[in-house]
Amino acid sequence: MNEEQILLAVGGIGGVALACQWLAWRLRLPAILFLLLSGILAGPILGWLDPQALFGQLLFPLVSLSVALILFEGSLTLRFSEWHEIGSVVRRMVTLGALATGAVIAVTTHYLLDFRWPMAVLFGALTLVTGPTVIVPMLRVVRPKASIANILRWEGIVIDPIGALFAVVVFSYIVASDEASGLLLSLRIFAAVILCGSLFGLAGGWLFGQVLRRHWLPEYLHNLAALAAVLGVFIAANLSVHESGLLAVTVMGMRLANMQGVDVQPILHFKENLSVLLISGLFILLAARLDLQALLALGPQVLLLLLVIQFVARPLCVALSTYGSSLGWRERLLLSWVAPRGIVAAAVSAIFAMRLSESGHADAALLVPLTFAVIIGTVLLQSATARPLARLLKVAEPAPNGFLIVGAHRPARELASALQQLGCRVLLTDSSWENVSAARMENLPTYFGNPASQHADAHLDLVGLGRLLALSPAGELNALACMRFRHDFGHRRLFSLASSLERSLSDKHRASGQHRGQLLGSQPLTYGQLASRLSQGAELYTTTLTPGFGWSDYQALHGERACLLFARNAEGWVHVVTPEFDQQPQPGWVLVAVIDKGPDADHPSP
Repeated sequence: MNEEQILLAVGGIGGVALACQWLAWRLRLPAILFLLLSGILAGPILGWLDPQALFGQLLFPLVSLSVALILFEGSLTLRFSEWHEIGSVVRRMVTLGALATGAVIAVTTHYLLDFRWPMAVLFGALTLVTGPTVIVPMLRVVRPKASIANILRWEGIVIDPIGALFAVVVFSYIVASDEASGLLLSLRIFAAVILCGSLFGLAGGWLFGQVLRRHWLPEYLHNLAALAAVLGVFIAANLSVHESGLLAVTVMGMRLANMQGVDVQPILHFKENLSVLLISGLFILLAARLDLQALLALGPQVLLLLLVIQFVARPLCVALSTYGSSLGWRERLLLSWVAPRGIVAAAVSAIFAMRLSESGHADAALLVPLTFAVIIGTVLLQSATARPLARLLKVAEPAPNGFLIVGAHRPARELASALQQLGCRVLLTDSSWENVSAARMENLPTYFGNPASQHADAHLDLVGLGRLLALSPAGELNALACMRFRHDFGHRRLFSLASSLERSLSDKHRASGQHRGQLLGSQPLTYGQLASRLSQGAELYTTTLTPGFGWSDYQALHGERACLLFARNAEGWVHVVTPEFDQQPQPGWVLVAVIDKGPDADHPSP
């Protein structure tokens, strides 16, 4: 390929990757589906992309290093301190259930597709992993009950590094067996791989943790240092003992994530962004290398394998994991249906297939097409059917129209109660135990803590919530909360109280409007104004408009004494009123407003 063709191919991969990620975001489906389909279309079907001709001898090292970074990023999410918090069901799903899943897939692959036992076990290890990158987009569409969503989310997070580690161990054993003629020598080489990978991983994680803990590097170099450290540990381990590098980076991530006094969140965010870049390009390249003829030659056995995974392996995993739990049959049935395969399976299978094919394993060439078939099959089937199934089983949450409320003081509690009366789900967050206790006494759901904390990232239940009301007396916390949940809810669904301090500040000292959200109320209220009006006798009144008492009558009766906050239309949608609210309430609408005392305070509406 000449220079122009190479530039065109690389640029095309970047453009297609961006289009796939955008389409996945718009349709709320896992991006991996569109990336794989694009690669298959550009490679084996149309013949536009040939990764081997494009990268030559660099292809294999690029894939190896990319997989190492993806495994490291996944292992950074495994915190042993949270093990007791994820519940017995999840613990069993990622241990006993995972082993059962892998065993069923391995046995089926051996007898159905005539794989040798070592390769069948490796395939079982590769395809037992779900992962958050496929689970989270699906949960946004399915919107199951919180109990189901939390189990699936935690399973995806925890099983990612565990499944990768299991696959790497099986792969290491196969390599060790190839390099030795006897069983004893094979076990020695296998032990050397495990020992070397573990030692390099533990040492690399500890050393880099010391660098972060002792601030030996400026903060802006942390991400670059993490990237260099991962690649260095991977290469050093591989040079010491062949094929121990993937195990080393996985152990390194786990060690680093569980060190006391080391904040890995900035690195994790960088690695997540880097993983999006690597995954997007990597999967297009890997899919372009698929041998469709070899996959089609397997015939209906592939479909039978998918049926076994969907209707035997997953239900068995859920049955073993939920035995004796409080989950009902409806919840267990949905858990048995949702288990899409994802990034770790695709990425790791590609690198293993390359390695094993070079070693003379004929069936290794089928690892990638089979793995991709499982990924595409499970994602397509479950994306199309999980939401209708959840509705049929009556375990689906309503549309995410509820409110996350920052603050649990008296004004926030009164607004939350009014929203509950309108049929909205609410969740109040506050770092004041006194406020949280008062809210719980009023039967209002609460989260005790800062909504922008690391603990909230892992434990705050946002199922059914789609809008933010930032009502804290501290304007900085309101702005921080709006910034934190902008990605989850979108800018148009963020609302906050006005800040009396910021009104007197110049532009360079005032928080940007995009970080504060929209101002709450037909007349923008500060926390002090809202609390003062309520303490002086103003109340939250809920009024239903009728043909005999319409919007003009409401305005004439209350005038400037009323500050409109919420309006529910005849279809049941609750609008948050802002100064720019331009809709005309009609008969059948329900209005919620703060109304000051006046001559007719005892009869604010007919």
